[in-house]
Amino acid sequence: MAVHTYRTMTEAVKGLQERGFTANFEFAAGLVHDVTSRRTFRADELTIVEHHRFEGSSDPDDMSVCYALEARDGTRGVFVDAYGTYASPEVSDFFTRVPVHEEN
Repeated sequence: MAVHTYRTMTEAVKGLQERGFTANFEFAAGLVHDVTSRRTFRADELTIVEHHRFEGSSDPDDMSVCYALEARDGTRGVFVDAYGTYASPEVSDFFTRVPVHEEN
C-alpha cells in the first residue's frame, strides 16, 4: 500500500483530491468514465497509483476500497467501490486487469 494512510473513506477522497486526483471516475459498460470530461478508459489505459481499503469494524456495509488512478493521457482521479459481499464482479474483474504501480 502507498505511504499515505487515511482513517476514513471521506478523508482518503479529500486527501487524494488535494494531491491532484481530481477526476471523479465511475464504471459503466465495461469501462471507467471520467464523469466531468466524459472520457472513457479501458483497463490498459489506467494505472492504480495507490489504493486504500476500509473495513467496517461495526458495520459490514462500510467495506469499501478507494483507488487513486492515473490514465495514460494524464487524467488523475478517484474511484470508490465496495468490496466483499457488495462488490460488483464486473468491477472487480476490470480492476484485476489494471496495472498497479504503488510507491512504498
